[in-house]
Amino acid sequence: MVKLNKIYTRTGDDGTTGLVDGSRVAKSDPRMAAIGDVDEANSAIGVARTHLDPDGAFDRMLARIQNDLFDLGADLATPLAGDQSYALRVTAAQAEWLEGAIDRMNLDLEPLRSFVLPAGEPAAAALHLARAITRRAERSAVAASAASDIRAEPLIYLNRLSDFLFVASRAVNKNGGGDVLWVPGASRAG
Repeated sequence: MVKLNKIYTRTGDDGTTGLVDGSRVAKSDPRMAAIGDVDEANSAIGVARTHLDPDGAFDRMLARIQNDLFDLGADLATPLAGDQSYALRVTAAQAEWLEGAIDRMNLDLEPLRSFVLPAGEPAAAALHLARAITRRAERSAVAASAASDIRAEPLIYLNRLSDFLFVASRAVNKNGGGDVLWVPGASRAG
């Protein structure tokens, strides 16, 4: 259980922050950029939830994902060296759950006829924004993995999550019937 009695510690005033093992890195470290982008994706999912039925299936799925993203942030903040007994790690089962959810949502979706613009119902647009931020988080995590000891599971989870958010946006957009489709060259002078 996490217990936070004091929010500010002043330990980061020098531009560093602590990892789970107690080591300190620059706040500009690629690992910290990835953690920040995951936090932003989680926040965007929280905004998307405000557009959904709080007792509905989509809200429940997104609540689970928000918890998973905290696990993922802890995973990214935990170096692979040293004692791993305290490590909270993302598991393959978490990404597999996303795959199952994607497959279930896809069953009722209209087939794609073009690329989908990030628009439609407010919930769909918010999910598209969360998807785009998740893609950035994935790119940041990949960059961090080139510079640090990052496990593959968080990268896989983020990749699957962006797919989930795309499919979920279509599902809440009248099962794809409310999608706003890209019309190539539609605004070119003719």
